[in-house]
Amino acid sequence: MAENRPNILFVLTDDQGAWAMRCAGNTDIYTPVLDGLAQRGVRFENFFCASPVCSPARASILTGRIPSAHGVHDWIRSGNLDRESLGDMQSDPYYTAEDKPIGYLDGMLTYTDVLHENGYRCALSGKWHLGDSVRSQHGFEKWFTIGRGGCYYRKADVVEDGRISFESRYITDVITDKALEYLDELADGEAPFYLSVHYTAPHDPWDEDQHPKEYVELYRDCEFTATPDLPVHPRQIPSAPYGTGEKRKSLLRGYYAAVTAMDANLGRLLKRLKEKGVERDTIVIFMADNGMNMGHHGIWGKGNGTFPFNMYDTAVKVPLIVSWPSHYPEGLVSERMCSQYDFFQTLMDMTGIDVQLPDGLPGRSFAGVFRGEEEDGQAVVVFDEYGPTRMIRTKEWKYILRIPYGPDELYHLTQDKDEDKNLADNEEYADIIAGMKKQLVQWFWKYTDPAVDAAHERVTGFGQMCRPGIYADRTDIFCDMPK
Repeated sequence: MAENRPNILFVLTDDQGAWAMRCAGNTDIYTPVLDGLAQRGVRFENFFCASPVCSPARASILTGRIPSAHGVHDWIRSGNLDRESLGDMQSDPYYTAEDKPIGYLDGMLTYTDVLHENGYRCALSGKWHLGDSVRSQHGFEKWFTIGRGGCYYRKADVVEDGRISFESRYITDVITDKALEYLDELADGEAPFYLSVHYTAPHDPWDEDQHPKEYVELYRDCEFTATPDLPVHPRQIPSAPYGTGEKRKSLLRGYYAAVTAMDANLGRLLKRLKEKGVERDTIVIFMADNGMNMGHHGIWGKGNGTFPFNMYDTAVKVPLIVSWPSHYPEGLVSERMCSQYDFFQTLMDMTGIDVQLPDGLPGRSFAGVFRGEEEDGQAVVVFDEYGPTRMIRTKEWKYILRIPYGPDELYHLTQDKDEDKNLADNEEYADIIAGMKKQLVQWFWKYTDPAVDAAHERVTGFGQMCRPGIYADRTDIFCDMPK
């Protein structure tokens, strides 16, 4: 390996809450591979997404920028494909919103750009969902992705070598098969490799027939006590399937089956690392793009499960497990609070790459956790945003500012970990609110790019059609909410 730098296997799931792992305390779910990975590595108990929806979170992971600095504010509905090149597939309902491909991260430095420039061979198998899916981007030399982003599990539009086709096999297996093909080639080379494996699981659909029967049947008699059985939230919107009673159980079977099927496929990847003799040369990173409410608070969906958007921990807290045998601690559960916008700096620290990063990145490396270092004493605060909804969170408090929709929220997390009691209208906490609001406003003022500031955008939760702000070339930037 060049300069003895480690290989990186980065596994990213889609809509997996931090709660959806047995090693995180959910005794209903079967995740033996993830549980084993946590035993051999470090599991972060307080890791947060930058935005509780897929595309903005993925853009923040790659760039280290917050959504109001990279301009991806909602899930990408349009700009994934060139409609004119679809031929007979133009009439497929999959592509009604597609027009011209858009490089939503054009002009921005990503960590894969840096890895590529420093001798890494980079490959992607799975979901991209940041615009233009046809051409490989940002340092990736191998590129196998999903055409639009979301897809059915047994009818996925996949892109390889610039060609689009439909895949009838279970997409989780397909993504793994291609990743194994890439891994075989990369592991035999002299250069270090970075392999991104981006599963669509456990994103909906959660219909039982969408998932392998063997995994669905694991949950046939499950009562799903780890997820609350609550009435549907009054602000629920049709962003995901939802229901109560037997409908609820059926949806949870599909979701849990998708997680367990993904877990089994992760096992295939880890087995191949061992077979290729590169297990001890490879850092394995497991993460999800955003959290997920599966009945939590009566909500089905992530941040856009409700309107106004929600910022509950179930939506913004995501799993993170990092393992590097013989180098990093084993079986450690870190309570440190950190965010996806910290990941760029952390990865540079992990790989030993010294690079001058762009100004305006808020992240701080948390790689010291792997070296047993104490925190530096600075107050640890995480921030989140989805459109004009913004959150500031400490270990003790969470404040959510909604402009212009309201209502604001304040939760005392040490006394109310389930976020059931909103204290925002209680005068007793006026000073706490004022202080947190000031800190939130100052932080976003510091790290926001006014050219793409989401505070000025009409983000609906139903999809982004093009780049916003000064880059917008049409008025319908965000899809209208269904009437």
